[in-house]
Amino acid sequence: MAAINQLPPPRRRGLNLKPSQRETVAFYIFILPWLLGFVIFTLGPMLASAYLSLTEFSIMSPPKWVGLLNFQQMFQTKLFWQSMYNTLYMVALDLPLGLVAALGAALLLNQKLRGVNVFRSIFYLPVLIPAIANILLWVWIFDKDAGILNTIIKSVGLPPQPWLTSEIWSKPSLIFMNLWAVGGAMLIFLAGLKGIPQELHEAAKIDGASAWQAFWKITLPLLSPTILFMLVIGVIGEFQIFTQGYILGGGPNFSTTFYVLLLFNNAFRYLKMGYASAMAWVLFAITLVITLAVFRSTPYWVYYESERRR
Repeated sequence: MAAINQLPPPRRRGLNLKPSQRETVAFYIFILPWLLGFVIFTLGPMLASAYLSLTEFSIMSPPKWVGLLNFQQMFQTKLFWQSMYNTLYMVALDLPLGLVAALGAALLLNQKLRGVNVFRSIFYLPVLIPAIANILLWVWIFDKDAGILNTIIKSVGLPPQPWLTSEIWSKPSLIFMNLWAVGGAMLIFLAGLKGIPQELHEAAKIDGASAWQAFWKITLPLLSPTILFMLVIGVIGEFQIFTQGYILGGGPNFSTTFYVLLLFNNAFRYLKMGYASAMAWVLFAITLVITLAVFRSTPYWVYYESERRR
């Protein structure tokens, strides 16, 4: 009886894996849902759009192979170049102005003042307003006849301006509208400023450096990785600008017909899915080239503390 009790326990059947192999299996198990989602919702649609960009497809009929005809027609269309100009206009002006405004606000709200948290919250509040409600509010402010802005202008004896109904003023008005909601970028810059050691500014002050010199030699270099992040995100976001132009109907005279709005109209208004897919790939190529150019320029202006220590 004692001999029976001393028998070794039965060995479990299963895979005899090493610890490193178990970690590998666990890694693939955890990443499998993401991989499935990526293949189904990202890679699959990308491959489908690449094929459709070479076809004539209008949903109502099966795709018909046309080769590069969609791209050829696209580059010969005046409205395509108009939408590209409108988008590049926003990239060239709205993006840098937004970054400067957000950085300036972050610098002001980084001061050790009483009640500064209240001002940070107030400055961030416009970000919480839904985009459509925000745009409709500014459409009312910019209204030529009953808008608050023109009411103020007329009160000082100046003529009212057709802010959103003029080809000249429509895009600058949208830029001003976007500057009102830079609280999100301000918050990221503020987090970057909080990561800069205060001892560096104190040492610079002892050495007699002015506030501008401390900003140019200390704050800006140490904040450059954050600026890089915001620049890349901003470039991608500006090329995808859509809501403002959609609310304004792309007018006046196509002055707010941005690239993605034109793509949307071709896909879901005119049902030219093949042509819209070709436009999507052109947009992807342009965004990719500009983003890669930004990353290639980083050795000249982005400072990493970890690389300096090597």
